[in-house]
Amino acid sequence: MLGEMIGESKGKRTARRVVPTDTGFKVEVSFEDSGKILGIDGNTIGTYWAQNRPDGSLYGEGQGVLITKDGETATWKGQGVGQLKSGGAVSYRGALYYSTTSAKLASLNTVACVFEFDVDADGNTHSKMWEWK
Repeated sequence: MLGEMIGESKGKRTARRVVPTDTGFKVEVSFEDSGKILGIDGNTIGTYWAQNRPDGSLYGEGQGVLITKDGETATWKGQGVGQLKSGGAVSYRGALYYSTTSAKLASLNTVACVFEFDVDADGNTHSKMWEWK
């Protein structure tokens, strides 16, 4: 069951590169964003790769680091599925798993965070996360 929304952020895609594959395509993407998680202001730096699947959907995996305004950190790893939208926009849904030694962020260690991650045609990102209970 989904719990309360625990985070929301907005940012910008900062880099893209095509990764060699034998079939289809695989793209590596980096982004930076800022927002709140657990009511705490922070910035995230993340990188993920996405690969097309036979039905036209996307599958991807990523990792990143959250840095709070107080300098505390949490790392994350995630997986998701997505789809290409018009003009080069993309939309993903999936789950993130955090790891931290921060007392303020410690509750992230014990939950799966379900996310929505959207990138518009201009590279602007918007993400929302909910606790999966």
